[in-house]
Amino acid sequence: MRPLSVQELLTVWERGLTARPFERALAILATASPERTTASVAQITIGRCEASLLTLREWAFGSELVFIAACPGCRQSLETRVQVDDLRPRVEHAPETAASVVLGDYEVRCRLPSLSDLLTCSSEDAEAGGRQLFTSCVIDARHNATPIAGDHLPDDVRRATEARMASMDPQADMRVALTCPDCSYHWSELFDVASFFWAEIDMWARRLLRDVDALARVYGWTERDVLALSPVRRQLYLAMALA
Repeated sequence: MRPLSVQELLTVWERGLTARPFERALAILATASPERTTASVAQITIGRCEASLLTLREWAFGSELVFIAACPGCRQSLETRVQVDDLRPRVEHAPETAASVVLGDYEVRCRLPSLSDLLTCSSEDAEAGGRQLFTSCVIDARHNATPIAGDHLPDDVRRATEARMASMDPQADMRVALTCPDCSYHWSELFDVASFFWAEIDMWARRLLRDVDALARVYGWTERDVLALSPVRRQLYLAMALA
C-alpha cells in the first residue's frame, strides 16, 4: 500500500460520488494497492480495512483528526482533536481470523467478516443485513454434534459468537473517549474512519476544483497545470489572482 497522489484522490472522489460507503472504501484501498486485484483487496477483514484507511488518511491529511460529537448528557456539541495513533489498538500479535465458540450443546466455528461480506450485505435493511453478515461468517455450526444452518442458531449463541468475533478484530470497532466540558459527562463515540475520510476527501476535492477554476480563469491554465503546483505555490497564485 502506498500514499495516493492528488490525481488519484480526485479520481477516487469522482467515482465515489454515486457509490455506496463500502464501495468508496474499496475504491480507496484498491487504488492505494495497485499490485493487488480489487477482488483480493475486498477479502481483507473489516479491522484491516479500517486500519489501512486510517493510515491512508494520515498520509493524505496528517496525523490529527478533528472529531465533532454531541454530548448525550446535555446535547452540547463539542470538538475534540484526536491523534491517529490514539485510534490504533495496542495489540502485540496479529488478530485471529477464525475461532470456535461453545455454548451448551452448541458449537460454532466462525471467521471474521471481510469488506466483501459488507458489500454483499449493504443493500439489505439493517436487521436483515446483520443476519446475513453473521450467517456468511459461520464456517460450521452444530447442535449436539449435528450440523445446523447458521441462521438457525439461538439468539444467545449468536450473541456469544458475535462477541467472540468482535474480540478477534478490535480495530473494527474504533472508539474515541470523550468528556463534555459543560456537564462532565463521560462516554465513548464510535469512529467510522471510512465515512470520516470520505467527508474530508469530498471537502478537499471541491475546494481544489474551485482553486483550479479560479486560476484557469485568470491565467488560462489547465487542470493539469494547476495540480502540478505545490500547495504553497498554488495558494500564492490564488492570493494574487483574487487580489
